[in-house]
Amino acid sequence: MRCPGCGTEVAPTRRSCPLCQALIHGEELKRLAREAEEAEAADRPAEALHAWRRALELLPPASGQAEAITRRAEALSRKVEVSGGAGTPAGGLSGVWKGGGLAAVLIFLLTKAKFLLLGFTKLGTLGSMILSLGVYWAVFGWKLALGLILSIYVHEMGHVAALSKLGFPASAPTFIPGLGAFIRLKQRPVSPREDARVGLAGPLWGLAAALVALGVHLAGGGPIWAALARIGAWINLFNLLPLGPLDGGRAFGALSKGQRLIIAAWIGGVWFFTHEGLLLLLLIGAVLWLWGPRKEEEGDRLAFFQYAGLVAVLGALCMLPVPGVPS
Repeated sequence: MRCPGCGTEVAPTRRSCPLCQALIHGEELKRLAREAEEAEAADRPAEALHAWRRALELLPPASGQAEAITRRAEALSRKVEVSGGAGTPAGGLSGVWKGGGLAAVLIFLLTKAKFLLLGFTKLGTLGSMILSLGVYWAVFGWKLALGLILSIYVHEMGHVAALSKLGFPASAPTFIPGLGAFIRLKQRPVSPREDARVGLAGPLWGLAAALVALGVHLAGGGPIWAALARIGAWINLFNLLPLGPLDGGRAFGALSKGQRLIIAAWIGGVWFFTHEGLLLLLLIGAVLWLWGPRKEEEGDRLAFFQYAGLVAVLGALCMLPVPGVPS
C-alpha cells in the first residue's frame, strides 16, 4: 500500500503513515463517517454503531479520532441495548419466562435458528466441531457427545450475537477438542458494561439450550436429555467463575463492591440449598473480587440481576436427577 499523502510504501497493517502521519484509509473513513451520521439521523442506531466500529478498525488506537468515535459508539451501544437487548433474551432472564416458561425459551431459540445455523457454513467451525465430536464420542458415546457439542456451540453463538448487536465483528466459534471453543475478535468491548453483556450472553443462551433439553426430557425424551440439561447447566455455571478470562470475570468487572458482596452472599445461599460443589469455587472467586478493580462505582444493574439469576437457575439444574446416574 502507498500513503495517500506522500506516496510512501507502507505495510498493509499500518493505519497511519510513519513519515507524514496521514491516515492510510482516509477516504474509507470519510465514507464510514457519512454512513454512520446518516444512520444516526434516520434513527437507526444499530447501523450507525456498526459503521463506527468498522471505522475504529482503520484508525490508530491512540489517536484523538479513535477516542472520540469510541465515546460515540459507547453512547450508541447503550441506545441499541435498550431497543434490542444486546444479543440476550429480551428482558434478561425474566423475559425468558414471559408467556410460557419452557415454551418461551423454545420460541427464543427458534427465532434465532437462522443465526445459529451461521456457524455451520464456516469450514473452520464445522471442521473443528467434527474433531471435538470425535473426542467426546470416544468418552461419552455419540448421543451425549453430539448434545454436548451443540450445547457449547449455542453458548458461543450467544457471545457472537451480543458482539454483533454491539457492532463488534467476530468470527464463528472454533472448537478445541476436549477443551471447549473460542471466538476471535478484531476489537474488544471498550467498557465494563459492554464486556458484561458479551460475557453473560453465552451463559444466557446456554441456559436456554439446557432448558430446552429439560423440556424434551419432561416430555418423555428419555434420560439422555436429562443428562444433557445437567451437563449443559454445569458447563455454563463453570463459565460464571469470577476469573478474568471467563464470563463471570467479565460480569464482575461491571459490578460495584456492594453488588459483589450481595452476589457472594447469594452464591453462598444457592450452595446451601443445592450443595453443588462448583458453587464453592464461585464463592471463593466472588470474595476475592471484593477487592478487585472496578471502573463503574454505581455498578451495572442488568449484569447484577442476570448473574444472580443464572447462578440460581443453573445451580438448580445441576441438581436434576438423571435416571441411572447417582446424584
